[in-house]
Amino acid sequence: MYSYSHKNILDTLQFSKEDLNFLIEKTQAMNLLQESGKAFGILNGKLLASLFFEASTRTRLSFEAAMERLGGRLISTVGFQFSSISKGETLYDTMKMIEAYVDIAVIRHPVEGSSRIAAGAVNIPVINAGDGAGQHPTQALLDLYTIVSEKGKIDGLNIAFIGDLKYGRTIHSLINLLRHYPVHLYLISPEELKLPEKYKKNLEGYPMTWEETTDIKAFWDADVAYVTRIQEERFPDHREYEKLKDIYKVNKELVLASKKDTTILHPLPRVNELSTDVDDLPNAAYFRQAKYGVVVRMALLCLSLGVDFD
Repeated sequence: MYSYSHKNILDTLQFSKEDLNFLIEKTQAMNLLQESGKAFGILNGKLLASLFFEASTRTRLSFEAAMERLGGRLISTVGFQFSSISKGETLYDTMKMIEAYVDIAVIRHPVEGSSRIAAGAVNIPVINAGDGAGQHPTQALLDLYTIVSEKGKIDGLNIAFIGDLKYGRTIHSLINLLRHYPVHLYLISPEELKLPEKYKKNLEGYPMTWEETTDIKAFWDADVAYVTRIQEERFPDHREYEKLKDIYKVNKELVLASKKDTTILHPLPRVNELSTDVDDLPNAAYFRQAKYGVVVRMALLCLSLGVDFD
C-alpha cells in the first residue's frame, strides 16, 4: 500500500513516480478546496519561517501566500545582512534557533547543499526553496503540475529545455522528475552551457529519452518549451556571460512557426530570452505557471506538517 513519507523536501531525487502522482492528485484536491473557499484554516495555529538568504520574488511570495491562504502565520528574514549570519553565526546555529520558534521552515541559500545542512540541524520540516546552482524541488513540482494542467498528461510529450542548462537549477530539478515518465527531451543550449554529466547520469535506466542540440528550431517539435534566462550570477567569468547572454530569443514569430501548439513555460524572471510579444498568445503559460505555484506549495506545506486536507 502506498504511503507518502517526505517530511523534508530537499531534492527532486527523493521522489518516486508514485510520490509524484500522489502530489499531483493532492494538489488538484487542494485547488478545489481553495476555489471553494474551504482551504483557509487548515493550518490554523501553525507558524512558518521564511528564510531567504538569496534574492527571490515568486518563490518567497508564493510560499508566504500559501501559508496565509491556509490560515497559518509566518516570520521571515530576507538577505544575509538582516540575519545573524552576517555576524558570523553558522547556518546550523541559525536553524537551531529557528526551530524554537516555528513549526516548519522554508530556506533559500546561495550555497549548494545548504538546505540539507539546515534539515540536519533540526527536527521540524525543512523545504528547500533553492540552493545555489543545485536544486529547486518545489519549482520542479509546480512545473510538473503546470504541464499536467496545461496539456492534460505527461506521458508521450516532447519537451524542449532552452537556455542555461549548466547553471539552471530549475531545469536540473524538473528533468529529475520527468525521468519517471515516457517523454522525449530536446536539450537546447550553447556548447558552453550544456546539461552537466551528473544530471544525464541520473536519467539512465528510466523511460525518458533525450537529445542535445544548439539549434533553437528544435523548439518546433516540442509540445512544451521550458525557456530559461542565462544565469548571470552563476558565471565565474562575467565575460563568458556577456558572450552568451543573448544567444537565444523566443518571440512570437518563432512560436507561431511551431509545428505544434507548443505550451511556453518560464520559471521567471526573464531578461531578453523571452519576448513580451509572446505574452498574449493562448499557449503562453508562464504567468499561469506562477499562479499554480501557490496551490502546489499549499499542498506541500500541509503534507510536510502531516496535516491531511481530504
